[in-house]
Amino acid sequence: MACLPAAPPALALRSWLGLGLFVLLCLSLGYAVEKKVVKSRMGEKVGLPCCHEIPSSESLYNYRVYWQKNTTEVVLAYAEGKKIPQHNRYEKRAEMDTRNLTLWLSPVELLDNGPYQCVVQHRRYSQNSVVVCDELVTLFVTADFSEPNITAEVSANSCESTEMVVSCSSHGGFPKPKISGTLNNVSVAWNASWASESSLSPYNVTGKLWLNVTKDVSISCFVEYDGLTKSTSLLLKKTNSCVVPTVLPSYNVITASSIIIIIFLLAITLAARYLPRHVCSHCCKPEDSVEEGVKECKKLPVSSKVTCETSSV
Repeated sequence: MACLPAAPPALALRSWLGLGLFVLLCLSLGYAVEKKVVKSRMGEKVGLPCCHEIPSSESLYNYRVYWQKNTTEVVLAYAEGKKIPQHNRYEKRAEMDTRNLTLWLSPVELLDNGPYQCVVQHRRYSQNSVVVCDELVTLFVTADFSEPNITAEVSANSCESTEMVVSCSSHGGFPKPKISGTLNNVSVAWNASWASESSLSPYNVTGKLWLNVTKDVSISCFVEYDGLTKSTSLLLKKTNSCVVPTVLPSYNVITASSIIIIIFLLAITLAARYLPRHVCSHCCKPEDSVEEGVKECKKLPVSSKVTCETSSV
């Protein structure tokens, strides 16, 4: 079944309202549309395929081609080989292959997300056109998130443990991400929050954990979106704030030590005084002699016996 607008004049074809009514009419007549999904990253160049290719024996002059988004925005359109005015958001960003009718967008923006419709009419007669193609293509644009950033803030500390508030954040991505993590390779659940200006704006995500660390642990953070994952890890070290107090010796210990030192010094002093006299007292025992003379004392080398010799004058 063909969708035949009644001989639209050239001015009507250039009207956005006329284009919208034309597409709505085709849809109301029950044309089957095949849905396709094309994925791209923000800033790249992407091509949306149409459902018809112009044979080499013909030219764009024999066709009317309409690329529209949400049936309200004219992305790119041609009638009898001439370009029809388009929505200003697509100026200098949209172009079309004149043979396979592929729509090219560059650079892709997040606002480009959504369904696009390619409608192709063929001018078989001077006043009548036949719809040869009507297809929906959905463009899904993603934006990469930044590498997650992990920070830790100590909230309380003791000898046994350290209480920390750990945060993981990433920004500038699309679509809305999922955040997860591990603690020493054991899964943990982040308390996550998201921020975005609109449904088609980049997201910022932040996750928080409250930990009681008793030893050094490794924590990892994963930000997942559209089958992609950004991750990072951090080693959390337990803060050692234990200060062992200096134990002063007791009064009794000091007194006992002092007495021992004093006794030791006295013993050394007495020994230094007594021992020389005691040895000398055994050195020589004088014997009475009838004759006047000089007494000599000699120490025997082996038996340590001392003999006295008297010499006369």
